[in-house]
Amino acid sequence: MRFSANLGFLWADRPLPDAISAAKSAGYDAVECHWPYGTPASETLAALRETDLAMLGLNTPRGNVEIGENGLAALPGREVEARAAVDEALAYARETGTGAVHVMAGNCSGPRARAAFVENLGYACREAARSGITILIEPLNHYNAPGYFLHGTEQAVSIIREVRQPNLRMMFDCYHVQIMEGDVTRRLQTLLPLVGHIQIASVPDRGVPDHGELDYGYVLPRIAAMGWEHPIGAEYLPGSSAETDMSWLARYR
Repeated sequence: MRFSANLGFLWADRPLPDAISAAKSAGYDAVECHWPYGTPASETLAALRETDLAMLGLNTPRGNVEIGENGLAALPGREVEARAAVDEALAYARETGTGAVHVMAGNCSGPRARAAFVENLGYACREAARSGITILIEPLNHYNAPGYFLHGTEQAVSIIREVRQPNLRMMFDCYHVQIMEGDVTRRLQTLLPLVGHIQIASVPDRGVPDHGELDYGYVLPRIAAMGWEHPIGAEYLPGSSAETDMSWLARYR
């Protein structure tokens, strides 16, 4: 199997180009990130070319993080800001050859929030299609992201079907799904046609994916048997250093 280092958590204390180099040295096959906007896209692209790694995905800006905002796309009345965030993310993705953008919904609920999310996702998908970019949405658990609009896979499926754009997919994070719903392998088997990216971390501590209540020694071979050939995103919180946590990578390959 192939794996992608999520640089939002791994080597997060380093400048993004240095983190990309560290991921290459550690043996990862690709990288992904959260919010790379503090690094000029040209510097990120140079590091990707130097390491011959692809950037799989990045997130839209969260909004005002000082007041706890965690995305804008489902916030009623914030459509102008939400679409500006989409535009910024897509521009960065185009400049760096990034294949997917995760459109963050934000903290809200109710039918008006759903309507705003659907409309903004339609906009994002149409703009992304011009460059062959996939748009991702990700259900988050209510322990790590209390109040987040998108919190379940069935909700995500319903929204994907309502938006009806071929480049809209679900980010299936096994960590979040296990906490909120469980039954990870059967659920993934059912949802696989709508999945654009898979991520892993231990449950419940979100640490190295080699312990906890979700056995990746079982889950990952099942994913391979489903025919999944893309890199799996390692989005976990490292211990003392990312380098000391790498034994799991060789074992799961």
